[in-house]
Amino acid sequence: MEYNTDTVIVGTGVSGCFAALNLPEDMKILLITKSDLESSDSFLAQGGICVLRDNQDYDSYFEDTMRAGHYENRKESVDIMIRSSQEIIHDLIGYGVEFAQKDGKLLFTREGAHSRPRILFHEDITGKEITTKLLQQVKKRKNITILEYTTMKDILEDADGCEGIIAETKDGEELIIHAENTIFASGGIGGCYEHSTNFPHLTGDAIEISKKHHIKLEHLDYVQIHPTTLYTEKPGRSFLISESVRGEGALLYDKNGERFVDELLPRDVVTKAIQKQMEKDHTSHVWLSLEHIDKETIMKHFPNIYERCLEEGYDVTKEWIPVVPAQHYFMGGIWVDKDSHTSMNHLYAVGETSCNGVHGANRLASNSLLESLVFAKRAAEKIKSERNEEIKA
Repeated sequence: MEYNTDTVIVGTGVSGCFAALNLPEDMKILLITKSDLESSDSFLAQGGICVLRDNQDYDSYFEDTMRAGHYENRKESVDIMIRSSQEIIHDLIGYGVEFAQKDGKLLFTREGAHSRPRILFHEDITGKEITTKLLQQVKKRKNITILEYTTMKDILEDADGCEGIIAETKDGEELIIHAENTIFASGGIGGCYEHSTNFPHLTGDAIEISKKHHIKLEHLDYVQIHPTTLYTEKPGRSFLISESVRGEGALLYDKNGERFVDELLPRDVVTKAIQKQMEKDHTSHVWLSLEHIDKETIMKHFPNIYERCLEEGYDVTKEWIPVVPAQHYFMGGIWVDKDSHTSMNHLYAVGETSCNGVHGANRLASNSLLESLVFAKRAAEKIKSERNEEIKA
């Protein structure tokens, strides 16, 4: 079967949906996803989304992001993300996203490597709240078609660059999708790892296709291991214990009940400390205690974590839980410029599959949702501006 569309977007997480919503409503858009609509990692983001609180916060936010990334970040991209953050939050609230408030004012929490609280959240399911509301808006748009259980197999390439994609349905039917512009928003590489917080179908498909077509890639070795996932001997996706738990006062202990690391250091530093302690103690996990967080905060801010731990036999309000590092995020990917354009004409990449340099060698907590949204909108704006230039010509 053949399709003709203005823009095809591969992926229905926050970056794919936000790009679609920021494209003109007179533009024909096709969204495809490898699984069902709710099986994107955007749904799994727990902690929250960063925002520049005020002008006085800029320098410290910039430094926190750079320091976490070992100063290998692209400064221009970091600046764009931070300065765009308030606009993005305004957009999200306009789409119906609800963030925690007290007395009519937004609440901010803090996570590891942040010098001050600047993270907005919705309980401990911020990603689900944002993605659900964006999908609701996408479904209302008459110009947007969604195909679930449809896997990208290759791109169509002509002398002018990317001309669309080749995809396959769950029934094995081949789809030839011709498009003026293509946006990769297909997520990370967690499915390539035995232990990951990602959905198993996220296997870096866009990366492999880009290699085949000699599209520029960057920092493929920049993979983040999250310090704290719930230890279990059961197979399957690792359950994340959000960094915001430690931001609210949770502490890490070794087998003897002794602290061994500053819990609010950058993720890669805490991960290495845990791995070193496990090796020293000859254990398969360390312990995380929420005893310094009052029960009301746990039930209001972390209800999902509380319930999941209870299912595994742990009451976090009364006992320590076993935690272990697991693959979590991919900082490298398909090289893109400040407008999310790849090295191939008419091809864009946004979200975790892209590398715009914001995160450097290690991502700062709760920058992923913001970065995905900022640069998805920039991709849409670039497509709009080029279309307008063609119309004028």
